[in-house]
Amino acid sequence: MRVRVEWVPRDDGSPRPVPPGWPADRARWTGVAIDVLRATSTLTVALANGAARVVPLASPEEALAFRARSNGVLACGERDGRKVPGFDLGNSPLEYTRERVAGRTLAFASTNGSRALRSLAGSGQIALASFLNVTAVVDQLEREAWVLIVCAGQLRSFALEDAACAGWLCAAWERRGARLEGAAAICAPALAPRDAAGVRAVLEGSSHGRALRRLGPAFAADVDFCAALDSRRDVAFL
Repeated sequence: MRVRVEWVPRDDGSPRPVPPGWPADRARWTGVAIDVLRATSTLTVALANGAARVVPLASPEEALAFRARSNGVLACGERDGRKVPGFDLGNSPLEYTRERVAGRTLAFASTNGSRALRSLAGSGQIALASFLNVTAVVDQLEREAWVLIVCAGQLRSFALEDAACAGWLCAAWERRGARLEGAAAICAPALAPRDAAGVRAVLEGSSHGRALRRLGPAFAADVDFCAALDSRRDVAFL
């Protein structure tokens, strides 16, 4: 297993060039998207609750247009943390109940997460990782040969909670014999929390976590939900 990490995706969400020594055929890669607060946490819950598929889109306008021309689609996501006017759902994992999303396609446009998901286009599979399912991701992907982790970041900048989750994955895979490549992957394990209390401290202390809490009690509840280490034992794939 060879593992690389990107702290943030490109501004336009396009894939980066093929790293040295990696196969040009991206279908041989496994992508791992991380947006702990909140997209990959939310979409993991949505897919577990029966959502048919997720279509990551660059803008709210694209999501609304996709919904307008397709049946059974929900426009979902946020801008500046809040649900977009006209959208069916925002970006809270607590909204994505089975009653709301089962059998539906999610046209998803979030500020940070959608860019990370789109940057992994062409990968053989794209796993959604967060602290909700980080151990399940470690176990399920440990036999993959080429793994690229893309952190969503916050407003095109480094996000501590995403880097910490990437660090947890890298540390666990390195213990199982993986080769970490590139400065980000090599440094990432130093950012991994030690335990559930450490995960909660990272999320609550991160700039993104603090910003969400300032938006009100419902958003604070999302931070608490996303800090529940290994509360899920499933891995969702885009």
